[in-house]
Amino acid sequence: MSRALRILVAVVVVLGGAMSLSAAENVQLTRGTAITGPDILRKLDQNDTLTISRLLWPERNANFPLTTDQLFSWLQQLKDIPPAIDAEFDRYIARQKAAYPTETIGVGEGFDVQLFDRANLKSADTRFVLAGIVNRMDRAYVSEESCGEIRLIYRLARFDARPDGTRTATRLPMTFNLVMKARDTRQVASNGKPVSCADVARRWLDNGDWQGLIGTSSHPGDAMLDRIETNIQISIAPKSALHDFRSDYLLKVFKYNTATKTFEESTLENQIDRDRILVDNDLRRDFKDWLLAPDHLRAFDRGTVLIPERFLARAAVVPTPAGLDASALQPEFGLMQGEGKGEPVFTDSDVVSALKQAAARGDIQNIRSAAGFQRRLNDVTCSGCHQTRGIGGFHFPGVDWLADKPSNSTIVPASPHFLGDQPRRRDILTTFAAGKRPDFSRGFASRPQTRGSRELVGTEYQDGWGAHCSLQEAGPGTRDESFTSWGCATGLTCQAAAASRHIGMCFIKTR
Repeated sequence: MSRALRILVAVVVVLGGAMSLSAAENVQLTRGTAITGPDILRKLDQNDTLTISRLLWPERNANFPLTTDQLFSWLQQLKDIPPAIDAEFDRYIARQKAAYPTETIGVGEGFDVQLFDRANLKSADTRFVLAGIVNRMDRAYVSEESCGEIRLIYRLARFDARPDGTRTATRLPMTFNLVMKARDTRQVASNGKPVSCADVARRWLDNGDWQGLIGTSSHPGDAMLDRIETNIQISIAPKSALHDFRSDYLLKVFKYNTATKTFEESTLENQIDRDRILVDNDLRRDFKDWLLAPDHLRAFDRGTVLIPERFLARAAVVPTPAGLDASALQPEFGLMQGEGKGEPVFTDSDVVSALKQAAARGDIQNIRSAAGFQRRLNDVTCSGCHQTRGIGGFHFPGVDWLADKPSNSTIVPASPHFLGDQPRRRDILTTFAAGKRPDFSRGFASRPQTRGSRELVGTEYQDGWGAHCSLQEAGPGTRDESFTSWGCATGLTCQAAAASRHIGMCFIKTR
């Protein structure tokens, strides 16, 4: 295991100030699953230990992080990323002009639709700063050999000069996620055997002394690199006569090619290419048959399905706010009956029939209705997940350790969805550490799968104030078997909070 990776897995960091949990409770909630503490992240970043440039170009002599203009012009591994993002911007602008021909679109407050300034990706005054490190060994079902993933999440920041010669730092709405494999199969443990998933999990769960590791790192090597994920708030559109306030987020993925040693544009995992499927009858039929096949439907129910690339898109634009019944897919057509215009891919009768057969086989844990199938169809996608209980279009903005006086909005590093999923992730780490095979299943993005843990009881992450809940008692047609277990804590009741037939939010009872 490389020294850089040992730094990642050895650190246990306090995640403080999270809504309804105390700081002490947050320590336990995120123990061994994420590195979010501002002090350690500042050291790892400013010491040039885990910067993007140091990890991808370790042989350079300079001891400072590269600015974005240097990063994208000097590192050949990243050369395909800027033109791919530019092309997506051009397509987005064309779509916006077609949809709203009377609105102006451009960079700056003088436009009706205000674009992210792409000049920030070619500037000597901006760079990516380390915002957090996240253990995703719960994704080992994607590749058991790699034992899942370790994600280094960076936030774009701009540095401006003050009159006194110092510099101010402003975070910009873009994250850059460098995804590495959790295990290097070439490395050996102290017993002389290859490093195992159990070894990696134990390092993350250990409260050992990590301070001696700061400042030492080495190249993770091509074998450890998996992909880069970018998320940009591509535009903001204030409320107008044509639409409500809206901000759109552009998601892209670039897989690492060990042969060319570059990150190449790729499909997004499970991001269904709705437009292409709906206009291609053969593709529509194939997708329906594939997803409703028994083995695939079982994985779909458990949240571990991996949809083939031929059904997937290479980009996604995620609108927010999206509401409790957010759809990750384009609004003008629907994959489910009743979602929109045109012929659907799945009718309610298709889904009910397939679920009935799956239930008879004992294959169903979560999806017990057409509404549950539709919700899972949404939240297995990148865009649907980002719309569900996110902070804007991000699930992990990270603590702003650059700020002189961080505001309350930046003290909480992640969304309720992220925090609510920590007990499940830690349960998987604990199982790995014991040398056993974990259960990789997960619940819906709106409601965490707690696996018997009581850490989240009474909090917004599960059944406390603001939690997502079932409207089963709110009137006719609200009860749905996929969501009936989503109750509220004592003293709270599930109340409609948006245009949703089945899902509400837990609020204080009123007379």
